[in-house]
Amino acid sequence: MDMATALRDLGVTDDVLTQAEKDQLDRDGFLPLEGILSTEEVAGLNQRTAELTAAEGDRAGLEVHQEKGTDRLADLVNKDPRFEVCFSHPRVLGAMRHVLGEFRLSSLNSRAALPGQGHQSLHADFGHPVEPGAYEVCNSIWLLDDFTPDNGATRVVPGSHRRGTMPGDEMADPRDEHPDQIQLTGKAGTVVVFNSHLWHGGTLNRTDRPRRAMHAYFALRYLPQQLDQQAYLRVETYKRLSPAQRYILDVTGTG
Repeated sequence: MDMATALRDLGVTDDVLTQAEKDQLDRDGFLPLEGILSTEEVAGLNQRTAELTAAEGDRAGLEVHQEKGTDRLADLVNKDPRFEVCFSHPRVLGAMRHVLGEFRLSSLNSRAALPGQGHQSLHADFGHPVEPGAYEVCNSIWLLDDFTPDNGATRVVPGSHRRGTMPGDEMADPRDEHPDQIQLTGKAGTVVVFNSHLWHGGTLNRTDRPRRAMHAYFALRYLPQQLDQQAYLRVETYKRLSPAQRYILDVTGTG
């Protein structure tokens, strides 16, 4: 198996993204893909994440990261076949190929900003700036609720992945608003692919309901994964995955 074969087997064709979509991703650093999930799929994923959050209690998210003011889950690859869409959808994988070329899944997590909580500093998901085009990491936000200006929708600074600086280099306090920031609003079922060198962060949820999303995070194949997929791989997970999906996770057989 190689990258080209895995992507072909998962339905990633040369025209899976339009040229305008590729240009937007290059220029702005993010690309909303509407209607990736159906209403029924969104409902099923929300039901399953709620069940997992209740079952895992204060250990929820511990495999990767816990964050005050949020409900987090991690290692979703192993926790239900419904999550496989997050590392198998051809439109999303086509965007990852455009940004990264050769890649693998780094982690698959969920994050729900709780009422009155969720504000983050502007940050990038990499420790230092890179040259434009030499990108190492790329993320995707899977909207499980409508993202609105009031419920903690992610903020981004368009084009900041090409600045060659980090938020702390230019801002006295990256928790502050940036004059160029916008919020990523959209309907549940949308996936927003964003170059992870783009400055971004959650905003305050001013509503009385959690704002729910999943994050499928990808990186170049030589980089350490945020969650070591091989180390966490369950036998039943390996058996249900296709060879192409296993390649995207970069896992081999487990005994």
